[in-house]
Amino acid sequence: MSDLCRLIWYALTGLFRSRAALEAEILVLRHQLNVLRRKSPKRLAFGNIDRLVFAALYRVSPGVLDGLKILKPQTVIRWHRAGFRAYWRWKSRPRGGRPKIPADIRQLIRDMSVANPLWGAPRIHGELLKLGIDVGQTTVAKYMARRRQPPSQGWKTFLRNHADGIASMDLFVVPTISFRLLYGFLILQHSRRELLWLGVTARPSAHWIARQLTEAYGWQQAPPYIVRDRDCVYGAVVIQRLRAMGIRDRPISPQSPWQNGYSERLIGSIRRDCLDHVVVFGERHLRHLLKSYQKYYNEARTHLSLHKDAPIPRTIQTVGRTLAMPVLGGLHHQYFRA
Repeated sequence: MSDLCRLIWYALTGLFRSRAALEAEILVLRHQLNVLRRKSPKRLAFGNIDRLVFAALYRVSPGVLDGLKILKPQTVIRWHRAGFRAYWRWKSRPRGGRPKIPADIRQLIRDMSVANPLWGAPRIHGELLKLGIDVGQTTVAKYMARRRQPPSQGWKTFLRNHADGIASMDLFVVPTISFRLLYGFLILQHSRRELLWLGVTARPSAHWIARQLTEAYGWQQAPPYIVRDRDCVYGAVVIQRLRAMGIRDRPISPQSPWQNGYSERLIGSIRRDCLDHVVVFGERHLRHLLKSYQKYYNEARTHLSLHKDAPIPRTIQTVGRTLAMPVLGGLHHQYFRA
């Protein structure tokens, strides 16, 4: 920095000197350079201040390149171009712009777009305005979740919207005391989570399942849709029977048991509430257990999805003495007032 100050001082004092004195000083300086070039190393080291001075002088008067002795004119030109790029890089730096959106609002926008796949940026922007959140619509579009496919309703939304007209069926395995395997078959009505039918067999087949469907619904009360997995036991006979009863067959995707989640959940409840606590002796014993559980499940057991009510609604009793009736040999109890 002291060299730069000294150079500025020389430039200012030169304004008050005669032309002859300046020319004499230039000759002396050039001769000094010739002497130093003979004794200095071939390659000199230049600092940033040195580069800035030479580039500035070149910008003021490109003719100064003719007097350069300690470096090539192309070097000064390269420094000048580098300074030009650095200047415009600094000139074009980001100046702040709009303030950043808080992380919780960004997450809220993503959650809204995921939970409502049919909504676009204008709809989400309108909801945010109603919540007192003032952001731009383009900002909403920026932070929405990206989808690879066109928006469509999920399985959960479809099942909820069509619960009144949907049933599901499934098979489950029950081991016996003699290590034989029995098979339970259930039909569940989605609207009230009512367990409509339970069947037991040692050899499930398409003909047996078709007969169970007929016994469960007859020919008049069949639902519009029935959901099932892709077990090979549901053969052409079952599909034809469903078609004859006016039921639309809705098999789930391969390896996607969650799409038949209501039946899978019910099978888990049957195991946790009953079968995990007893040893099944045979087909007759299992049929008796499942019929008892079906009555308890439909008439007494409360469900979170039904706001703590049973599939067959229970009346609230406020008068009388509380009594308990054992169910399934005392595994559960049904309480009522009398």
